[in-house]
Amino acid sequence: MIKVSVMYPNSEGVKFDTEYYKNTHLPMVQKLVGSALKELELDLGVGGRAPGDAAPYVAIAHLKFDDVASFQAAFGPHAATFAADVKNYSNVQGEIQISNLITF
Repeated sequence: MIKVSVMYPNSEGVKFDTEYYKNTHLPMVQKLVGSALKELELDLGVGGRAPGDAAPYVAIAHLKFDDVASFQAAFGPHAATFAADVKNYSNVQGEIQISNLITF
């Protein structure tokens, strides 16, 4: 299984509409990628390393798929739609990391 993490960096002046992202964008992603998406989690940053530090990311979405091929097949055809929607909830682009999941 793989995890695709979409991480929105936090810095001064960052705009991020959590309600839109949670209630509109992510449900759109779920609908369009369909059953290839096995699990979806949303982390909302509340703090950093030291007390009082800002979180390094305002939000991180974690999308789980069986493998890279199934992610690419499900996500690829809709990538332009997802990218075009970013302006509706943020003024920063998400950084994407694909990871292998290893459970202990």
